[in-house]
Amino acid sequence: MRKANRREFLRFAAGLLPLCADAAPRPVRSTGRIQTALGPVSPGDLGVTLMHEHVLVDFIGADRIRPDRYDRNEVFSTVLPYLKKIRELGCRTVVECTPAYLGRDPLLLKQLSEAGRIQLITNTGYYGAVDHKYLPAHAFSESAERLARRWIEESEKGIENTGIRPGIIKIGVNKGPLSEIDRKLALAAALTHRACGLTIASHTGDGAAALEQIRILRDQGVRASAFIWVHAQNESNPDIHLSAAREGASLEFEGFGSASADRQAAQLKSLIDHGHLARLLISLDAGWYHVGEPGGGQFRGYQLFFTELLPALRKAAISEAHIRRLTVDNPREALVPRVRLL
Repeated sequence: MRKANRREFLRFAAGLLPLCADAAPRPVRSTGRIQTALGPVSPGDLGVTLMHEHVLVDFIGADRIRPDRYDRNEVFSTVLPYLKKIRELGCRTVVECTPAYLGRDPLLLKQLSEAGRIQLITNTGYYGAVDHKYLPAHAFSESAERLARRWIEESEKGIENTGIRPGIIKIGVNKGPLSEIDRKLALAAALTHRACGLTIASHTGDGAAALEQIRILRDQGVRASAFIWVHAQNESNPDIHLSAAREGASLEFEGFGSASADRQAAQLKSLIDHGHLARLLISLDAGWYHVGEPGGGQFRGYQLFFTELLPALRKAAISEAHIRRLTVDNPREALVPRVRLL
């Protein structure tokens, strides 16, 4: 770590002690339990895991969003059958990636988890993609250290007095080179990871932005294995995929559909053939009850993971053993909270 950055972090860590007694970094700071909407679970209880899905989203903007814009009971009734369906198909855990100021609702997730008998994981962090429309005003004025304190407090005490703790850090950045605010979000995520060990999942505009975020983590002494490059399928240059995988980052492929499933399956197969199976994650990026549209608009069912995505992987000659790694083992490894230091 650069000397200036290390001095900055040590000052930051000292300031966190009243908030998070275990803030000082160490190789492992975890009981190994993963936080869900219903509380902590053992990693072995995750089972088949969809790493990137949504229940509810509200694109009104951070300055106008508020919880009374939707009827929680209506959303519950709309979404529950889809969760029950994938449980029947073998899914046991869903990572719900809707961040704060975009429709994150931990109590709704708890209600759905109880009724659907499925584990739902929520997040902390802010979403800076789409030219920062979904960032609260204080994200621009506060330092990365102050933002990290907010996220660490959610990790330690729960989100908005619900007692529900995040199981992952979710941020979003635009294409590279990163803007000042996007770099700040990546830095805040690195500092949060150092304090509490949650993995960073970053909606990332392109491969250049992914590699730049990995460098920011490295400057803070954080391994790339703490980082998930969300939407890696959108990068067309396979050499950038290989570079990120060699660094140790996880590459997440989602958004599969009838038109793209074969292409994305081929991307995965190529990375597997290059020896990077352990670095790959898959999901749909489906769901999406849209606040403001009648009935939530067109809801894309999660069952497509089983009815379209997995058949496409088999068609690409990805073995059942490798599919298990992609759906069970790799998500478990990614979600176990631990401080991953250089």
